[in-house]
Amino acid sequence: MATKRIKIKVTQKKLNIRKIILVVLILLFIAFSVAYIIKLPLKNIYVNGNEFVSEKTIIKTAKIDTYPPYINTYFLNIKENLLKNDYIKNVKIKRQFPNKIYIEIEEYKPIAIYNDKLILSSKKMVTNNNDLKYLPYVINNIDSVYDKFVDSFAKVDTDVLEKISHIEYAPNDVDKERFILYMVDNNYVHITLSKVEKVNKYNSIVNELDGKKGIIYLDSGDYLEIKKG
Repeated sequence: MATKRIKIKVTQKKLNIRKIILVVLILLFIAFSVAYIIKLPLKNIYVNGNEFVSEKTIIKTAKIDTYPPYINTYFLNIKENLLKNDYIKNVKIKRQFPNKIYIEIEEYKPIAIYNDKLILSSKKMVTNNNDLKYLPYVINNIDSVYDKFVDSFAKVDTDVLEKISHIEYAPNDVDKERFILYMVDNNYVHITLSKVEKVNKYNSIVNELDGKKGIIYLDSGDYLEIKKG
């Protein structure tokens, strides 16, 4: 019996040059786009919330003063670098593609000047680089009550702190945390650390003096004593 041979026809697929070119072009476009984005420089830096640390100092400390590529800001320790500044309490960073970054600053509150140093609400004493002159001067030693002094006076409104010229630590046998505040308008305030927040009512209290000068006792009794003469 004769064997029947069957021929198998093999067809060769032709390369679709157009599709290959299209794929290559798409890949090249993606590659160039990624390269462009990577090299895209930071263009806008917005700093908010700062009062005592200058915007220039913040940008330089954050190490973005050279306006590096936007993508690089994700790898810079911006927050950590800024928190090294004694004035800065907290930092929030927000990036907006393709070239913007927002830096929100929260600062420690300056409270007073003591031994030619600036007392911050963090309890640190720093050099008064900003030459703040509106703050009250502590005229004698408060080391024994320093921590509580800072905690208490940090609650005093800034506009009231500006009305205090000098602060004297004046303990007596009854009250070891007693202070006398010398006000810029020539009034005096007696206060104890546990009641310091009462001085925030200073403006309304002064109105009761009707233009006269006096001593305001807020350490006990909450009463006024008008100066004679």
